[in-house]
Amino acid sequence: MAYTQTTPQTFVFLLTENYSLLSYACAVEPLRLANWAMGEELYRWRLCAEGGQYAECSNGQRTLVDMGLEEIGRNDVLMICSGIDVKTATTKPLLQYLRREARRGIVIGGLCNATYIMARAGLLDNKRCTIHWDNRDSFVEEFPEIDLSQAIYTIDGNRYSSAGGSASADLMLKLISDQHGQELANRVADQMIYTTIRTDREEQRLSIPTRIGVRHPKLANVIRMMEDNIEEPVSPSILAAEVGMSTRQLERLFRRYLNRSPKRYYMELRLQKAKNLLMQTDMTVINVALACGFTSPSHFSKCYRAHFSTTPYRERGTQEGDSRTTTLN
Repeated sequence: MAYTQTTPQTFVFLLTENYSLLSYACAVEPLRLANWAMGEELYRWRLCAEGGQYAECSNGQRTLVDMGLEEIGRNDVLMICSGIDVKTATTKPLLQYLRREARRGIVIGGLCNATYIMARAGLLDNKRCTIHWDNRDSFVEEFPEIDLSQAIYTIDGNRYSSAGGSASADLMLKLISDQHGQELANRVADQMIYTTIRTDREEQRLSIPTRIGVRHPKLANVIRMMEDNIEEPVSPSILAAEVGMSTRQLERLFRRYLNRSPKRYYMELRLQKAKNLLMQTDMTVINVALACGFTSPSHFSKCYRAHFSTTPYRERGTQEGDSRTTTLN
């Protein structure tokens, strides 16, 4: 049931280095439009960043902020906005600040990859959350105990999370609806030319048929099984049997619509996950190989080099001087 606040709700947007400008804009603009639509100040917002001067977003633009990592009002909502290179942005002072504010009972949310920062700070224990799909694999590897959703946003008690991009707007429209009614949320969405307000039951990515540009149900089902079985790959014969086809029919289906064999397509999925893990986690090359279904380090290195024209080590830009992994280079 909607309620009317007696004082404006303040949101404090904490901008990390390389934050997503799109995620931030989609979160703050609904607040501005809600004030405009009602002709009164329902919401206020301030910007903060480590250092208290400015934050630079991923496109290089600098944004001046109002404050550093300072204590906020007890009824304020702290929204962390992050983006690429989130590990570098996750500094000790930032983690200490978030833990301190959490102990005060502050409502804290994360936009885009800021869910990672919240997890590192220990703010998501026994909480459901989401994160941008491109960082999902690395998040699961690092925080296997956290309940990670594929939804565009989640609200679990005093913790919010959004997958970023336009999903930030859906989260804020939900909060506006809860606080001031669906009618106001609809008016704000109309001003944004936002024709459909999505719920937390919506998933982040396009459907498989839309993504691959092919509307063939059996092909989509096989690809879904491939995506769900990266660590322990399933043989083409089993995949074919699952959708009621012969292996030869499955081969023809992939050749016709995707111009590659099922084996080749599956390999590309596994290698893309491997690249994500190499770039986004500190996992050893051997552990990355195992997580992507490669039992032989040398085979992993050979396949990776053939697909990406570089070795796993060079991709990461480091040399793990571990005698167990020297065969991968």
